[in-house]
Amino acid sequence: MKNFFDYIFRPKKNPRYEALRKYGIQESINTSMIVGPAIILAMCACLLFSFIRPDSYAEEAFIAEYRYSYAAMAIAIAIYMIILLVFKRRFDDNYKKIPALNSITVTLIIAWSIRMIILDNIAYGGVDAMLYMIVSFCIPFCFYLDARIYLLLTGAADLIVLGMYLNEGTDSAASGSNFRDFAIFVAVQLILGCLTSYLKHMMRQQLLEKEEQGEQIKQLNEAQSRFFSNMSHEIRTPINTIIGLNEMILRQNASEEINEDAQNIQAASRMLLHLINDILDMSKFESGQMKLNNAAYHTGDMLSDIVGMLWIKAREKNLAFHVDISPELPSELYGDEVRIKQVLINILNNAIKYTSEGYVRLAIQCERDNEGGALVTYSVSDTGMGIKKESIPHLFTAFKRVDEARNRYIEGTGLGLSIVKNLTDLMGGKISVNSIYTKGSTFMITIPQKIINDEPVGELDMEDHHSRSHAEHEYVESFEAPEAKVLVVDDTVANLMVVEKLLKETKLTVDTSESGPEALKKTLEKHYDVILMDHKMPGMDGVECMHAIRDQAGGYCHDSRIIALTANAGSDNESMYAREGFDGYLMKPVTGEELENTVYRMLPKSLITSTHTAQSLEEESIEWIRDHKKKTAVRISAGSVADIPAVLQSRYGIAVIPHIVRTQDGVFKDGIEIEPNGLLAYMADPTALAKSEPPMPEQLEKFFSAQLDEANNIIYVSLSSGLEEGEYPRISEVAEDFGNVSVVDSGHLSSGLGLMAIEAARLANEGMSYENIISRLERMRGHIHTTFIVDTLDFLVRQKLVSASMGSMADAFMVHPVVALKKGKMKVSKVYFGSREQAWERYIANAFNVPGKIDTRMLFITYVGMTTRELEKVKEMAEKYMSFDEVFIQKASPTIAANCGPGTFGLLFYTEY
Repeated sequence: MKNFFDYIFRPKKNPRYEALRKYGIQESINTSMIVGPAIILAMCACLLFSFIRPDSYAEEAFIAEYRYSYAAMAIAIAIYMIILLVFKRRFDDNYKKIPALNSITVTLIIAWSIRMIILDNIAYGGVDAMLYMIVSFCIPFCFYLDARIYLLLTGAADLIVLGMYLNEGTDSAASGSNFRDFAIFVAVQLILGCLTSYLKHMMRQQLLEKEEQGEQIKQLNEAQSRFFSNMSHEIRTPINTIIGLNEMILRQNASEEINEDAQNIQAASRMLLHLINDILDMSKFESGQMKLNNAAYHTGDMLSDIVGMLWIKAREKNLAFHVDISPELPSELYGDEVRIKQVLINILNNAIKYTSEGYVRLAIQCERDNEGGALVTYSVSDTGMGIKKESIPHLFTAFKRVDEARNRYIEGTGLGLSIVKNLTDLMGGKISVNSIYTKGSTFMITIPQKIINDEPVGELDMEDHHSRSHAEHEYVESFEAPEAKVLVVDDTVANLMVVEKLLKETKLTVDTSESGPEALKKTLEKHYDVILMDHKMPGMDGVECMHAIRDQAGGYCHDSRIIALTANAGSDNESMYAREGFDGYLMKPVTGEELENTVYRMLPKSLITSTHTAQSLEEESIEWIRDHKKKTAVRISAGSVADIPAVLQSRYGIAVIPHIVRTQDGVFKDGIEIEPNGLLAYMADPTALAKSEPPMPEQLEKFFSAQLDEANNIIYVSLSSGLEEGEYPRISEVAEDFGNVSVVDSGHLSSGLGLMAIEAARLANEGMSYENIISRLERMRGHIHTTFIVDTLDFLVRQKLVSASMGSMADAFMVHPVVALKKGKMKVSKVYFGSREQAWERYIANAFNVPGKIDTRMLFITYVGMTTRELEKVKEMAEKYMSFDEVFIQKASPTIAANCGPGTFGLLFYTEY
């Protein structure tokens, strides 16, 4: 570690220098965080000590300046530490500024310390031991600077102090004592200097060891990446031959047995290829070499390719394959099409693999922003075996398969979902999982992308796409061009044979070359419209050959379209070929469809004499695009105890699940199988009891699953978590199984909870994000006012919410209690005496007397067992004190009815937040 001037004025050529420098600066910050407070405390101690020292020889002004110096140094070091903390938060942006800050601070500390020594000498006629000890400790504060700076500063301070000691007098005893003190202080400095030098040496050694280990790890990662890349290339070459020749067998329409065998070979080859791709991608992630290749792409074409790969596989298992694409999806987006396809194919393939009956569904939604971007949500759901709750945290771990005992006969490596998670993160998206074991799963992937063409994709016509899929069984060439000439360059004879055979039916004239020099001879003799070029060839590789053809003197192919046909996989390679000047890119193994489509696009249209399309598949294969149902971004839900009027449930799209009312005569669904009036009639018997309970876990699972079919995210607004045997714990436990369900504790009951749900739904309909809605609800909780005035405490006594003695006393004195929720229990908060209407009047007047400005958009009058005339009277009283845009008179849920009894009502509203 060099000093500050070396840092600034003498840049080093050593590649490790910058790492050493950063490490040293980090250590200096850590040391400053320890030494700095110690110095501040020492300064404060000296300042305090100055008030209790013997009388000074100096004037009061010197004493004041002396004390001021201590205070100023303590404040300066505190400011320095604050600046260091700010720099530390963004270390990579600011670390180059820290050495200058440290050097300036240390210089000021030394200069200020010497000034204080002089002031101490003037004020008290000598050098104080504590002051000099502080100076001795201040100087090593710069241990991360060069040792020469340390010796220079300590030497300068020692000479100054020594001179002051010599000037104190000639008394031998005093001189001896002074020199003894001085010798001790110098010894302390030497010890501290040796200690700091040792610390520097250890730091350097540790950093060098870490650098060496890092270099070794880097070399191992590079070797591993080269190995996987080479293995991928070498394996793809024979697979190209297998798949290509196997496709020729399928084209021949041989016997059913031969076709079945050929299809099995095709499936096994593609499975092997998929495995190779996963391993190669995993190695890239581990070595940090995975990169995206963003480009404009057509959403309809990409989705057609995905569906074409998987719908036949689903049909082979007798599974329904539903696809629901929003017609509002932009027709052209900017992103890594290859990686998005890889993510969706992995998820869909897993869904088909782990589903034995039912369906697999792909749904796509799009939310535009104001900056020319879109958040595209891909949802894949199935009716398969589902995932255990305890297995979900391990779902995206590489090389790990969940529920091994049950899935041991299902093929797979355990890499697919790990790659999906890594790719999604790399693209700036996120992935979540909702699953019910034995019933199915839903994977939701959101990926931000830029909009290139905002024209909606509309109703996609997949008929042509499915025809191409069917062509694997009933081949029809896509075009004929007998006058066109194609040259194929590859050092593997089998690859040349495969391309020749795959292009045979198009009537193209196909020539082949086994090396670059041989290809150059042919381009000197003949013009080729398209050249298919392998990359890795002995002698002259494909890139060199391509440039040689472009620059060939007397050659006929300067302007020919040259396509890289190579086993070098990956979007980074595709980008490299584009930079080198290739006109296209095909990755081995190549299918006949891909080869024909690419050659067709490259050929001059004047050479193409005819085009053909395969026969259409059954109408059922395109039924999936017919009916689109757009998912909402956020769905608000609550229990029936929220007491939300049906008109507001419909207006805001709030989903409500009924609670359970348990009586001595049976169990009933709240609001469906039992109404408040029926419950009150049942409880007219003093011995009758009723208890409200939240829905059972299996009911909640079905409820959330159904809502997630219609929305990407669910917010459930629950009763107060403080309620004994309330719904919050159960709802939260079930919601943990769903990655897109959040439970918000309302802190209220009845329509107070309903007000929160309504406000959340209103915000969702306005387009507010999932996270922001939850944040707004957290702020709203303390602004809702929920109270009820009851006729009698009999029902509260029966439910053991208040004591029997309190109930008897209320009846004796004609008391009308007001109940409110406090710490999770319904408790009496106030009482009013007199007739019912007098109590109502005072309750209403007092209810609106709350801090803050009342939001006058909505008022709930929630009641139990009251007549229409009584309710009109209550509404008239309320409107006398406060005018609201809408007043809803809502019958309370059986929960409130069972607890409060007839003649109960409450005013529920909220203040602005």
